[in-house]
Amino acid sequence: MTPAPQQDPGTATAELADFDTLTARYQRELLAHCYRMSGSVHEAEDLVQETLLRAWKASADFQGRSSVRTWLYRIATNVCLTNLEGRPRRPLPTGLGAPDQPAGTALEQDLEVTWLEPVPDAAVVVTERDSIRLAFVAALQHLPARQRAVLVLRDVLRWSAAEVAEALDTTTAAVNSALQRAHAQLAERGLTEDTVQPDLTAAQRQLLDQYVEAFWRKDVDTIVSLLTAEAVWEMPPFTSWFRGRESIAWLIGNECPGGSFDMPMLPTSANGQPAFGLYMRAPGGAGFVPFQLQVLEFDGDAVRHVAAFFDPSLFEVFGLPMHLPDDWTP
Repeated sequence: MTPAPQQDPGTATAELADFDTLTARYQRELLAHCYRMSGSVHEAEDLVQETLLRAWKASADFQGRSSVRTWLYRIATNVCLTNLEGRPRRPLPTGLGAPDQPAGTALEQDLEVTWLEPVPDAAVVVTERDSIRLAFVAALQHLPARQRAVLVLRDVLRWSAAEVAEALDTTTAAVNSALQRAHAQLAERGLTEDTVQPDLTAAQRQLLDQYVEAFWRKDVDTIVSLLTAEAVWEMPPFTSWFRGRESIAWLIGNECPGGSFDMPMLPTSANGQPAFGLYMRAPGGAGFVPFQLQVLEFDGDAVRHVAAFFDPSLFEVFGLPMHLPDDWTP
């Protein structure tokens, strides 16, 4: 993973004189950091604001012993740890431990679970996209909060064990031990931090065009033909998840309420991956309203994973309109 550029400590104290400039410079990467820790784009925004508020209150005591960036990350990490105390992790349905569901299974949802959320690429630093991949952030949610913090600071930000120990008010030995345990837990669960392919190939872009057209026409056969044979489809807050083309075809054909020309899509990007806002025709022909935000993951020239989030508030976060006119066409 590529760490963000390091700040020159020699300019740190001077920069504090203009706190608004400091905020603008670091806000996007702090949002990525708080998102990795919390698994929620909504919480991450609040955590960044709390970080900057604490930093502003403490700015008079800042002595320039570290860079402003390191100082802010130290504050942000501790803000996140305080926020996570006693709170459940944010999973995806596949992370709940239940097996995939066969075609024909009734859908079950759980509105009590605090589900993992996607984050828009536009909100975070481009060079950090590999470490905000949806699968990686979901993997982090399996770790206790302090192990999560250690792994992010060591493996993503490339801090030394001594720097992490100072930030978390612990020892270097404790940091190394926590990192070992974190790596072991991820390995035991078969979870990785694979790097995202930064640019789509021409074939992948063409596939996405076909995908959008197939949903618009509700051509289920074409949709599933664009998936790998063992593709996974999950859709919080539904706990049910599906594997394989046959089960996914049944899901879209029988449980998706829209018909032909009822489901337009608008493109966006989330977690370093292609994404779409899927709309549904409103009753009475009053245009189209948000239905689900889909985040796609490729395996070569086919889609191997779709996370479809049933949360209309995400459309605003991603800058997508909350309504499309009735005469809208792709």
